[in-house]
Amino acid sequence: MKRVNLIGAGKVGQTLARLIAASTGYQLGDVFSRSVSSAEDAVKAAGQGAAQATLSDMAPADLWLICVPDDQIAATAQTLAKAHLLPSVALHCSGFLDASALAPLADFGWQTASCHPVLSFADPAIAASQFAGTYCAVEGSAAQCATALITALHGHPFPVNAAQKALYHAAAVFSNNFATVLQAIAQEAWAAADVPPDVAKALGQKLLDGTAASVARLGPAAALTGPAARGDDTVLTRQGAAVADWHPEAGSLYQTFSTLARRLKETGSTLP
Repeated sequence: MKRVNLIGAGKVGQTLARLIAASTGYQLGDVFSRSVSSAEDAVKAAGQGAAQATLSDMAPADLWLICVPDDQIAATAQTLAKAHLLPSVALHCSGFLDASALAPLADFGWQTASCHPVLSFADPAIAASQFAGTYCAVEGSAAQCATALITALHGHPFPVNAAQKALYHAAAVFSNNFATVLQAIAQEAWAAADVPPDVAKALGQKLLDGTAASVARLGPAAALTGPAARGDDTVLTRQGAAVADWHPEAGSLYQTFSTLARRLKETGSTLP
């Protein structure tokens, strides 16, 4: 049974704590967070492990999971390196940063890797229940250890180019976060057109579900419909003007997306 220590008991950390405690072959050890209450909550929810008030109170472990915000990863690695523990394995969960963020530990002989689960962690309980089948990007000298952990948690690890982590993560932002923003713009536009709120919500859901199914089945280029895909310049011009008059920033997005949509339909790619 491998012992896993957790640093950072936010939503990602709490989710992983639950999964580790329920897994076969791994057990949750010590948990440290800037907020002691967060560490205690993680331990309580997992039903395993021990909350520690300071990082120096943490016992050795086979694996260390660093689930702090991106701008704290390097500093956390530096602090952990100064603890002079026997070299172990450390993983961080950033989608943007690669394993080199843990260089202070690597310099002391630790194996390091980044392991990014592509999942929304808005609610730890829901995220834990949905984790099975989640794809997780893995890279670094400890990629094999990260792969074994994710497999034990019933996720799907896959390799990613460390030099392109920023672009990899941007892709997830486009696929998920920006898609959410576009749904908000659509809802606001329907509201401005006096579409009843319940109808607007149903419209958004039906269109989003249909689009997701079509893209999954056909791929983006074949699934694309609408005025740009049809080459309907008159609609694009008049509609773009109407959007810009209502919401200038959305108008700029409309123009950009129309250009990309036409290119995608004509060439099969958005790339110039």
